[in-house]
Amino acid sequence: MPRTSPPLSTLLPPLICGTATFNNQYNPDPYAIPTTAIVHEALALGVRAFDTSPYYGPAEDLLGAALDTPFVHQNFPRQDYFLLTKVGRISGNEFDYSASWTRHSIQRSLERLHTDYLDVVYCHDVEFVSPEEVLTVVTELRRIRAETRVIKYVGISGYPVTTLCELAEMILEKTGEPLDIVMSYANFTLQNTRLATIALPRLKAAGVDVVPNASVLGMGLLRRKGVPIGAQGDFHPSPEKLRAAIQAASDWSDAQDIKDKRIEKVAIRWAFENWMREGASVGSRGDPASGIPWTREKIEKYGGTKLGVSVMGVSNTEELYETMRVWRSILDGLEGGEKTAIDSGRGANDHAWSLKRQKEVQALATGIRRVLGEWVDYAWPSPAPGFINKRSAPAVPAPLPTPAASPDPQSKKDLNKEGSDFRSMPAI
Repeated sequence: MPRTSPPLSTLLPPLICGTATFNNQYNPDPYAIPTTAIVHEALALGVRAFDTSPYYGPAEDLLGAALDTPFVHQNFPRQDYFLLTKVGRISGNEFDYSASWTRHSIQRSLERLHTDYLDVVYCHDVEFVSPEEVLTVVTELRRIRAETRVIKYVGISGYPVTTLCELAEMILEKTGEPLDIVMSYANFTLQNTRLATIALPRLKAAGVDVVPNASVLGMGLLRRKGVPIGAQGDFHPSPEKLRAAIQAASDWSDAQDIKDKRIEKVAIRWAFENWMREGASVGSRGDPASGIPWTREKIEKYGGTKLGVSVMGVSNTEELYETMRVWRSILDGLEGGEKTAIDSGRGANDHAWSLKRQKEVQALATGIRRVLGEWVDYAWPSPAPGFINKRSAPAVPAPLPTPAASPDPQSKKDLNKEGSDFRSMPAI
């Protein structure tokens, strides 16, 4: 079966807005999050890709409701943005990788997202099921892609990088077609870089086209105030000693004589900036959301190479604005970044400022990793020992409640300077 043409890496934007935060795992009440405002402001700021999943509670419904609005219909044609979703994971301990459930899940996602097609569909958290089950779903997704065209690109996602590599290699061997995309989360962060050191060579050898890096804060681990506590309580799988090491590293960073030294601010910029370079060989050439208004930009203008793909997660528009400030500052520091800064209205000095900030962040990151010591590159077990998939037979779940109206977008703040009057940081 031929791979989808053109390659995903020629189209996908290198910055994706994730919606795992539109869920009670990260927030007490996902319906209280200004999801419509987040989505509308993200689009207005140049973000052109959204990642979601049926597993993220009401996230698909909330994202779909935000996209099915006059603002989006009048300003952003469907072909101008990408929708990435997943199949297979139902709940914390329920997975259904059957062909029949896959078809049901795809149809449900199309309806929730108010779209005729899905740009990317992942098999969600593949480490929880057998390789044979993953192969079944990949085969079914590719059949749907070929026969109905409601799917464009097919991939897998999960946590253990060795499992992702083994499955990518197996799928290439069994089918003769490599995966379009493999998403890892919490594996290229200040604390853990196994995505680059272990997975990257193997995934490239398996022919994987794009490898996004998600959860740059390690599911909220790399925060001054600790892991996020939503309605589900403390869900984070990290051990207490790792959390203590992170707190010690955060305290060390706070004591340094450098502006914007909070561990989460360092962690976000470090991961975005370094994966933009280290993940470039499995990156993409889509619109980089540099701030040049209303254009379908081409990466060739800003350095001539692909950029490593990152997924951001935010819970309010303040976090979105700050994340976009960081992202654009990183773009300003690339080769050709001075022109990017000028064309976007930020100014000629922003290129030099970005390079200065890059050095500051690298120095802080080196110190933080030194404090972490033996916990550098630690990965928690997934699934946890004793895990049992409680899904015994396919069943269609009851529909989620209709999302309430989300607050209107807030007025944009000055995005020209990273860190301006900002009081919160993303949770993931």
